[in-house]
Amino acid sequence: MRVPAALLGATMLAGVPVFADAQAPAAPTQQPPSAAAPTTPAAPERTIRSLRVEGSQRIEPETVLSYTKLRQDEAYSNETLDQAIKDLYASDLFADVTISGAETGDVVLRVRENPIINRVILEGNKRLKDDKIVKEIKLKPRQIFTRTAVRQDVARIVELYRRQGRFAASVNPQMVSLDQNRVDVVFEISEGPKSKVRQINVIGNEVFSDDKLREQMATKQARLFRLLSSNTSYDQDRLAYDQQKLRQFYLTEGYADFRVTSAVAELTPDKRDFIITYVVEEGPRYKFGDISVDSDIRDFDDKRMASTLTLKKGDWYNAKLVEDTVESLQNTTGLFGYAFTEVNPEFNRDRDALTMSINFHIAEAQRTYIERINVTGNTQTQDKVVRREVRLSEGDAFNSFQVKRSQDRINSLGYFQDKFEIKQTPGSSPDRIVLDANVEEKPTGQLQLSAGFSSLERFILQANITQSNFRGKGQELRAGVNYSSYSKSIELGFTEPYLFDKNIAVGVDVFRRDFNAFNYIGTDRNTTYSQVSTGFQLRAGVPLTEYWSLSGRYGLSYDEVSLDQSYFRNGNCDALLAGRYLCDSLGNRWTSSIGYSLIFDSLNSRLRPTAGQRFSFSQDFAGLGGDVKYLRTRAEGAKFWGLGNSGFIFSVNAEGGYIHPLQDSPGPGIDAVRIIDRFYLGEPQFRGFDIRGVGPRIRRTYFTDGSPAQVLRDDRDEIVDDALGGRAYYLARAELEIPLGAGAREMGIRPSVYVQAGGLWNITRPRPTAEFPTLTDPTTGKTYVGSLFLQQSNSAGQLLYTYTSTDPATNAPVTSVTTCANGIPNSAGACIGTIANPAYTFETTPFTEEYLGNSAKPRLSIGIGANWNSPFGPLRIDLARALISQPGDDKKLITFNVGTQF
Repeated sequence: MRVPAALLGATMLAGVPVFADAQAPAAPTQQPPSAAAPTTPAAPERTIRSLRVEGSQRIEPETVLSYTKLRQDEAYSNETLDQAIKDLYASDLFADVTISGAETGDVVLRVRENPIINRVILEGNKRLKDDKIVKEIKLKPRQIFTRTAVRQDVARIVELYRRQGRFAASVNPQMVSLDQNRVDVVFEISEGPKSKVRQINVIGNEVFSDDKLREQMATKQARLFRLLSSNTSYDQDRLAYDQQKLRQFYLTEGYADFRVTSAVAELTPDKRDFIITYVVEEGPRYKFGDISVDSDIRDFDDKRMASTLTLKKGDWYNAKLVEDTVESLQNTTGLFGYAFTEVNPEFNRDRDALTMSINFHIAEAQRTYIERINVTGNTQTQDKVVRREVRLSEGDAFNSFQVKRSQDRINSLGYFQDKFEIKQTPGSSPDRIVLDANVEEKPTGQLQLSAGFSSLERFILQANITQSNFRGKGQELRAGVNYSSYSKSIELGFTEPYLFDKNIAVGVDVFRRDFNAFNYIGTDRNTTYSQVSTGFQLRAGVPLTEYWSLSGRYGLSYDEVSLDQSYFRNGNCDALLAGRYLCDSLGNRWTSSIGYSLIFDSLNSRLRPTAGQRFSFSQDFAGLGGDVKYLRTRAEGAKFWGLGNSGFIFSVNAEGGYIHPLQDSPGPGIDAVRIIDRFYLGEPQFRGFDIRGVGPRIRRTYFTDGSPAQVLRDDRDEIVDDALGGRAYYLARAELEIPLGAGAREMGIRPSVYVQAGGLWNITRPRPTAEFPTLTDPTTGKTYVGSLFLQQSNSAGQLLYTYTSTDPATNAPVTSVTTCANGIPNSAGACIGTIANPAYTFETTPFTEEYLGNSAKPRLSIGIGANWNSPFGPLRIDLARALISQPGDDKKLITFNVGTQF
């Protein structure tokens, strides 16, 4: 039976010293037994007559003796024997060592070897996995077991748990003896609870409250509403960081003499919580005194530079403004070619007047030139793709603005890691500088799968595949498929950003789009008109300046607009079923258009901008041949602000457009711009509203019947709602992206809150589909809307009538349908007789039509959304609520889409 033996007492954290790591309690060091200390003067040296080793199993006797200085036929004394024992213990190979025969000279070294470790076993660890602990400890299978190594590994395991905030963790090592002098080492771990920060006390603060100072700290007090926060656990490194944060806060508020005199973290007796106490000295508040600039570089005027600084005499002292001023002066000198300028703020503190005068001294520096531009790390992307974005060339004078612009342009490519920076290193001489663009490739292909659920379209699926760095040449190749019950499309596109290595972008798009508009009749969805567009577009663009560019395009498409056959009667579109506005839109037409866009773009990134602005003005003229003629004008602008170093990003976007027809209206009540050429507004650009959910529309509400007892069917599912689009629109959005903690940033979660406003309007009011008669009930005198009875016709367009004849077999009357207005048809189809036949009619249940939404009044929505780089790909989810809407608008609360990259 193997019996475990306790190696050490339970080892745990006993306390936490001030500003020092808590230490595992020191275990007693194994001391080798020594020969009895002589009580008489040292005996004379004797000679070893014989020397042998006993008890060694794995270790050869010669190896045992090699650890000592004892040799046969050499002199020895009690001191040399004591030293031999110490040397053997120091080798960590032996558990016990004794020496006999010292009196006779026949010396025998009896040793008991330390056992060999068979296994190292961890028990009780749940919060830390075995692999994380095993790689930290030194004991390994097939190594020699020593108690010293066990004590060291116990301390290492305790330290691992301390880093996790578990200061109550304890480790009890056990040894299980096996045959052949082997042992299993078992570490029994009691993890204990995670130690939280129960309280943070600040002593000595008079100007700012404890709560205000706690807001500046990364460490937070453990409270129920911070249940999921990791900042409530104790971390000694964070304790030092919080002291720095306190100092930074006071320095930005003008307290230049502030200091933290002590910081104490006390562990409660139950080892579950910490109480942190800071003792501070605030000192007096200072204002800025005289602000000056002293430049050793002749190109700069000291007084003129000082006048441009944001620091002003009499303002409260702010250390952050001083740092920003140093950086601003360095950037200014960099604009004139001085790459490594030293700007040293020289402080003159007047404790009596409580002012802080600062002289910014700009040291002498040489104008620097670009010696070399290195591009490294690009395993797929060709060098020229990176270099053509650099705004400087080798031999040019250094310019910090152009370096920053080059950095932004490379970031905007989207081919490399986020926050890429161009490093600046000294060249071969003081007036030379080397620019290092060390990039790290990231996936440039994107497979996006978007799924959604709409009250109108039900389930929607979109798939888009894009390779934005095709063949490593910066070319873009894309394909997209859209599928839902009422919408199908396929698009292919290719873009070459630098044609023949010239700064000319060209591209081509080929598409086929099949869109089925629909509405509700009763609780059933019904397709109204179908639009099938097939065509292509050619694109080209050139830069005008660093920020301005001009692009042109030509497109040709063939549009087929038709209605479902259920809306046709006798081969013609029935306005009573489809609506006159839809019947008027039918037909096949060619559209040949040419257009241009003038673009200003100073964004620091096209993928995720944090600063800069973008503006575009576009016009498209349709009428270069084809059947359609109009002028479409659109303008769009966006501006982004990074709010200091807080991580918040505020942005404002606005866009608008107008379509001016260049041909006359086909008829009264028919707009000169086709229904498929108009603007539409709703999801996804206007969150809070459904697809095509904003703008002019026809709402048709049916009566139950044409009798005096009729009522309107006001159930939403029984109302026909057709979006008509508009010729003018606008849309604006203000959005604030909210930074999260480090854990959320690593997961790629970026939430935002936003408010949107927009409108869509300006089309010709459609003619009423039908005018139903107003009747009066003779019994009650109440008026009601009667049904329409319209004469039917056959497929050839001939009007139909009814006549009555007698069945020869039964002599019963039979009603038949004929094209004869008078008489009855004979066997040859000729009409015989002069009696007038009544018309063959059908009844149309009465309905009302409302023309809604044709208003420029703003619709308003607010919402919150989040982007998440999930394991399934980029995910976007929005929760938006429409606060202001117009009658007829369709609202939608939740939208989401998901994709992946490759």
